[in-house]
Amino acid sequence: MKSLPSLGNPDIATIKRVLIGIFIVIIAQVLFVAQDVVMPMVLGVLIALTLRPVVRFAEKRGIPAGISAVLMIVMLAGGLGFGAYSLSGPVTDLIASAPETGIKIRAKFAEYRDEIEAVKQASEQVETLAQGTDSNAAQKVVVQQPALLTAAASNAFSGLTTFVVALILALFLLSTGTLFYEKVVGIMPLMSEKKRALRVIYDVERQVSRYLFTITLINAGLGAAIGTGLWLYGMPNPIMWGCIAAILNFLPFIGAWAGTAALAATAMVVYPTLGTALVAPAIYFGFTIIEGNFLTPLIVGRRLELNIVAVFLTVTVWGWLWGLVGALMAVPILVCTKVLCDNFESMNAFGQFLSGRPALEDAEGADEGRAG
Repeated sequence: MKSLPSLGNPDIATIKRVLIGIFIVIIAQVLFVAQDVVMPMVLGVLIALTLRPVVRFAEKRGIPAGISAVLMIVMLAGGLGFGAYSLSGPVTDLIASAPETGIKIRAKFAEYRDEIEAVKQASEQVETLAQGTDSNAAQKVVVQQPALLTAAASNAFSGLTTFVVALILALFLLSTGTLFYEKVVGIMPLMSEKKRALRVIYDVERQVSRYLFTITLINAGLGAAIGTGLWLYGMPNPIMWGCIAAILNFLPFIGAWAGTAALAATAMVVYPTLGTALVAPAIYFGFTIIEGNFLTPLIVGRRLELNIVAVFLTVTVWGWLWGLVGALMAVPILVCTKVLCDNFESMNAFGQFLSGRPALEDAEGADEGRAG
């Protein structure tokens, strides 16, 4: 009678990898299907972590967490609401003029390819816009503008709903102080596990809140610098472009390029020559280069330096799952994951992959973080 072959360690390891892969696929499916519920929760937690240092600072000076949390959330909501209302007009005009801007840009580039053909095309496009003789072109402009505005309005309403829910959750998390942490620690059965859980929670909060708060201030400063530079150059709506730069800078890689491209397209319509039009996007891109290569590494330091491949993959995946909002939250989520990996030995290998530092140096940094 032949004995059945026993499962060795390679087979068990294979089964574990398969189960982990299935679990990841299920989680991704849940995140995609339930994004209207999960996304505001994640955003609320990130907002709470960002504002936690301010609330803790106020608490040390005798201001209760509930009062400081309410003040912070009200100020944040009021500031963002006022900013959105102030920028709604310029942004709407920018979106509405997109088809006409595209026509003007094509005409401006055409004159550098062939001056004679450019004059002909420019005259035909001007006649089409002024007289509407070309029914197909007129129909294209009329149809595209409402489509763009409708899509923008729909996305704005969805984003507003998500942000309101996130602010309410952040308010609860901030106003309760350490109550949520105590509930999590209370689940642990052993005292040693309670201490470890509390240490991990405070370590994650300290590092992530410091990172998010610092990056938020850096992006705000970048937006102010870009807005000031464009204002000095005479670019219309410099405040709008500064706000766009601050928001897009949360999006690695493509954020700076997208903002530069949008500004370049608008500047080509505003300024008469290509040379003068390229100065505005050069100002935008130059400030982002300085911020990304010098300012942020100097201020944030190497403690949370991330692998550029991991950042790119994370932005791609979260952008696919949750769109632009997911892409904007991708790096903060990756930072949270990196800090968690540094605090659990079983996840150290994955944490070293996420790190942008050498493996030995990153392991020493993780040991120092756990010792602290």
